[in-house]
Amino acid sequence: MRRDAFLKSIAALAVTGGLPLAAHAAPTLKMMIPANPGGGWDTTGRVLGRALTEAKAADSVQYENRGGAAGIIGLAQFANASKNDPNALLMMGAVMLGGIITGKPPVQLSQATPIARLTSEYNVFVVPADSPLKTMKDVVAQLKKDPGSVKWGGGSRGSTEHIAACMLARNIGVDPKKVNYVAFRGGGEAISAILGGSVTVGGSGYSEFAEHIASGKMRPIAVTSQKRLPGIAIPTMKEQGYDVILGNWRGVYAAPGISADDRAALTNMVVAATKSKAWTEALAKHGWTPAVMVGKEFEDFVEYEFSSLRAIMYLSGMV
Repeated sequence: MRRDAFLKSIAALAVTGGLPLAAHAAPTLKMMIPANPGGGWDTTGRVLGRALTEAKAADSVQYENRGGAAGIIGLAQFANASKNDPNALLMMGAVMLGGIITGKPPVQLSQATPIARLTSEYNVFVVPADSPLKTMKDVVAQLKKDPGSVKWGGGSRGSTEHIAACMLARNIGVDPKKVNYVAFRGGGEAISAILGGSVTVGGSGYSEFAEHIASGKMRPIAVTSQKRLPGIAIPTMKEQGYDVILGNWRGVYAAPGISADDRAALTNMVVAATKSKAWTEALAKHGWTPAVMVGKEFEDFVEYEFSSLRAIMYLSGMV
């Protein structure tokens, strides 16, 4: 039996529990995380790695962080260095799509192989605990008075928090091009800037800010969801009178040029990982919404997201 067919059958049995743990084929996987340590992609990638090993889908996972340009630098390295490698994975998500739209990179996401969407999350906006701006209405008042004086901090240009800030500006009659957005290469850098008062407002997924919100170092002032997050008392932008609803999501791609059997095997491995205890516990800990999607449905979803984000970014003056 060919190796790829063997791996596919083993992974399928792993998903259904048809093999004893000791019998699982467990390759060493290489995970490209196209962001610096400490952010959402880094956290998700390493949690997925632990889940893959716990599910016996992988013997071990090697990580490489390559931050910058909304994940485009990591994407380019992955696409060029991992061709035909059936054991290579790339973390990605909505932020990368936004970066591709604004950056027009030489390497396109379509060159890699879609595997699965994993989670969905909304952006939470926070201010430092000692900020004179206590609410989103305070931020909006300052934004109307002097747009440049409000520094928005978050991920790379074209990230969902950047788009949300531009949507808010447009919603209140401020030119989105005047939004003063400070992009960071990783979540750790952004958090340091927020806590240090280098930016006025910070934006990211709740999981990245949860520790600092709980400790009282950050004050959450809005979330971009349709309804409040379960068990988390953060008012939505919508309920505060601002028509800004925008979701974030994260997923995983494989290397360019792999066979259909290799793609099926990797897909089954990732699905098996999302059924592990490690993954389930991480969903609860980080406030992630499970959103597993694979196959053509995932491919079509990514295409739709490209079109939707392109329209939002155009209306917000970013493209």
